This record gives sequence, structure tokens and C-alpha cells, in this order.
Amino acid sequence: MDGQRAGQTELGRILIYGLGRSGRGVARFLASEGLQADWLDARPGPEDTALVADLGFGPGDVSRPYNTVVAAPGVPIDHPDVLALAAQGAEIVGEVALAARLRPNLPLIGITGTAGKGSTTVLIAHLLRACGLAALEGGNIDPPLLDVVDRAEVAVVELSSFQLERVPGLRLPVAVITNLGIDHLDRHRTEAAYHAAKLNITAGQTADDVLILPVGLSVQTRAQVRYFSPDSLTLADGRPVLPAADLPEGIHPANAAAAVLAAESMLVYLGRAVNAALLAAALRSAQPVSGRFETVARIGNVRFIEDSIATRTLAVQAALLRATPPIAWLVGGRDKGADLAPLKAAAEGRVVRVIAFGEDGEKLARELGLPFESFSGEDGDEVLLNAARAGLSALRATGGTVLLAPIGTSFDLFKDYKARGESFKQAAQILAAPVAAPAEAGA
Repeated sequence: MDGQRAGQTELGRILIYGLGRSGRGVARFLASEGLQADWLDARPGPEDTALVADLGFGPGDVSRPYNTVVAAPGVPIDHPDVLALAAQGAEIVGEVALAARLRPNLPLIGITGTAGKGSTTVLIAHLLRACGLAALEGGNIDPPLLDVVDRAEVAVVELSSFQLERVPGLRLPVAVITNLGIDHLDRHRTEAAYHAAKLNITAGQTADDVLILPVGLSVQTRAQVRYFSPDSLTLADGRPVLPAADLPEGIHPANAAAAVLAAESMLVYLGRAVNAALLAAALRSAQPVSGRFETVARIGNVRFIEDSIATRTLAVQAALLRATPPIAWLVGGRDKGADLAPLKAAAEGRVVRVIAFGEDGEKLARELGLPFESFSGEDGDEVLLNAARAGLSALRATGGTVLLAPIGTSFDLFKDYKARGESFKQAAQILAAPVAAPAEAGA
């Protein structure tokens, strides 16, 4: 285990800055290594404080000297405390850099992009497991990466732009960029800064490594570049794996094409055989990630699709183009400033009604310039049930798709996008439930 544990003595005095899901994973991992750490969090939850107390970790202080600060993804790189700690000589890293440093022999595949990175991450891990590897996903997707590093032969890591701001020294033998759009300008401020964070995924790569990109995207890199297209699910040498039409419902062809190249690249890196038939069989058995363009109910010829995570322009656009028209499009939540122009174009001729809901739903609907009706209230479940019912009503005569691809964040009515998605799923299932026939008189 000496090679696996390399680097842990270099961490020195450690501060975990920001708990939550990622920070708790860091705390558990450090404790399992026999390392001590302080912690700081402006608003720790009960689960956070209970964990650090159980591990024997005490509260930290920005005025103390630390060698290593493991900052949570949600902590901005220019946070005053982080800048002060760095000025005192601390190295600021994230969970992913810590994992790579303390488990240098664990092969990592990194996946980022403005849309599709979570689904692609899960699909790559699925393909590798089908090929006989103990591959586990983690990172920005549950669970935290540090929760899986000691159980995986290969770790498949979803990487957000926030995480990629803190990956000094990270070298990935295989990296994937699903696409590059615009997002998180409230954090990165400019499109260029956002893209620069994303491109850190290839910063440590060498000519021996592989970077997988969508056709048409040009990136400066030292790695070998392999391009994917949703029209062609092939190996790097062009051998076909599976026709896109044979993919299960809910599996996006672009994600599948990228996943095939990533799985192949990792198999080659590990000296394993690449079996196209195994990959094809695995693709046929793949399941969509819950909450990502998932069919949650059917009522006659109306399909309800839940894509609550679709708040980025690229993700919403993809959902609109994949859904079977005519579409009743549920739009709402809290406006995050998404670019609506591409969505207007994608909706043209496909969307027959916008169903607006929540804090900024009506505002977004008016900006889209499409026919709409609006629902609001304080009970998120009730609001989404009314919105789903309106979507069904708009499509009863024609059939089509009631699509939740909301553009806005969930924080007006729900704790997160998963809760919003579950609420929509529940609403669709309520509408799909058969209505009991009234009892006959005298029965």
C-alpha cells in the first residue's frame, strides 16, 4: 500500500473548508487514513456537525497556519478566507486533487461539459463494468469520489467547473468534454473564465493520454484527441458498435458515442481487450439516470418526461429536440439568466403550450414569446400537479409530450432539482392513476 498512500505525509496540517456532501466525504476519507483535520463551515448542517464530532475533528480558524486546505466546490476561488489562507502559505485543493494525490495508482476517467456529463459518467462506468472492471462513478455525481477510491479498479469522475478550479497536478489518462456552452456566470463572471475552468480537465494531460471531444469543438491540448458524434457509435478505428436507433429510450446518442470511446481508451490504457460485442450488449442494457430525460408516466398517447436538472441552455435545448412533439413545456423556478434565444428556435414548431410555474415561470414564458398559462403558490407539489394537469389537457386531443425542462433553478419551491423531479413524477403518476368507478346505487 506504500504506493497508494504516497503523498499523505506531505499534507501537513489540514483544514476542510466547507462541509456538505463533498466535505463530509473528505472528512471520512482523512479519518480512514488516520489523519487529523480542522474544519470550517459558515452554516454547517446537523449531519455535518455530528460527523466531524464523531471523527474528533475540531473547528478551525483562518488565522491559524495550514499546509493544505481542502475547499468544497461551492466555495468561490476568490473567497476572502481562501485568499487569506493561501497568502499564509496553504495549498488550496479540492476533493479530486486530494484523491489523485493520495491514490496515485488508481486510474481516473474525468468527464465534464455544460450538459450531459452526469449521464455520460454513469454510462462509462456501466460499459466498463460490463467489460469486467470494477468501475465506480463519483465526484460531482453521488457519491463523493473519496467514498469510492478504495473500492474501484477505475474511478469514473464527473467534474464540474467548480471542481476543476482546484485540480493542481491532476493528470487524467482519459478525459471527456461532452460540450461547452454557457453556465454559472454568477460564479465565473465571464464565458471565457467558465470555459477556462472546464478546460483544466486536460491541463495535466500528456501525449500518452486521450481527450474525447464532440465533433466541431477545438481545444488546445497535448493529449491525443478522439472525436465523437451522435450519428456514429464507433470505436476509435471506425468499427461500428451499435446503431444509435438501437439505444434504449432515454440514452442520448451523443453521450453513448462519447462513452464508447472513453471505455475503449481506458481498456487500452489498462492493456485489456476491447470487445465491441460486449460494449454493444452493455449499451442495449443501459438505463437512463433518474432525473435526466426520464419517462415517468404515460397516459394514452401522452408521455410525461422529467428533466428537472435541465437548467442550462444546452440541456434544455437537447430536451426540446429529443421530446416527441407536440410538446407542453413546463418552464419555471428561479431564473438563472439562461440564454433563451436557442430555446426559442428549438421550440418553434414543436411546443404548443408553455406551462409556467413558480417564482419566475411567467417571466420566462413571456420572454420566450410562446402561448402560456401560469401556476404559482407556496406548495411546490400542488403547483406542479396543476401544471402537469394543464400540460395533459393541452395534449389530450393530439398526444405528445409533457416535458419538465424548467430552465430555472429549483430553489423557489424545492430544496433541489431532485425534489422537484420527484414532485413532477408524483404528479404524473397521480394523473395516470385509474379513477375508481362510482359504486352502484344500493350496493
